[in-house]
Amino acid sequence: QVQLVESGGGLVQAGGSLRLSCTASRRAFSSYAMGWFRQAPGKEREFVAAITWSGGYTNYADSVKGRFTASRDRAKNTVYLQMNSLKPEDTAVYYCAAKLDPSEPFAYWGQGTQVTVSS
Repeated sequence: QVQLVESGGGLVQAGGSLRLSCTASRRAFSSYAMGWFRQAPGKEREFVAAITWSGGYTNYADSVKGRFTASRDRAKNTVYLQMNSLKPEDTAVYYCAAKLDPSEPFAYWGQGTQVTVSS
């Protein structure tokens, strides 16, 4: 079964940094890729970043490019999202997701962790 648990959210001032973690079950660890999404109040869930388990290839939304970095620790079955130079508009619930195969969308989700950036 695919199980994803996010942690690391919190309150930070604009310009600060935060690192999110997502611990994956063994099934999720065997998936093709992990992704980070976020959803702010009144807005649609949006893609933030993704990373493949095998090669560590990453992809980022334009809004976070150069500020956020996705990484993975295969030994710990964990993926991370390092968020630097945070802005108030980054405030959202951040979700970890798993893509089991390149041919399918991200279909498995964690419970989310709140990130709040104050100005």
